[in-house]
Amino acid sequence: MPSTMKGDEHYKQQARLLKALANQTRLKIIDRLKDGECHVGELVDIMGCDQSTVSKHLAILRSVGVVDDDRRGNTVFYRLLTPCVVNFFSCASEVIKERR
Repeated sequence: MPSTMKGDEHYKQQARLLKALANQTRLKIIDRLKDGECHVGELVDIMGCDQSTVSKHLAILRSVGVVDDDRRGNTVFYRLLTPCVVNFFSCASEVIKERR
C-alpha cells in the first residue's frame, strides 16, 4: 500500500463525520455556531424544532467532535469545537456552483 494511503479506520471516521454533516438542520446549527456559542433555547428558536429534536442533532454533532457543550447552571451552551468544519461550506458551495 502506498505511504499516502490511510487505513480503513481513517476512512470510516471520515464517513461518520460526513454522515453527521449530511443533514440540513445540523448544517444550520453549525452555521449559527460559527458566529459564537449559544444556548439550546436560541437554537430551538432558530431551527423551528422542539428542544428534543435540536438536542438529538447536537448529540450527533458532539459525538463526531464538531461541537462541545458547557453547562452553566440550568443552561447548556454549545460552541464549535472544530471551526474548520465551516470551510466545508465553502467547498460545498463551489461544487454546487460548478454543477450549473
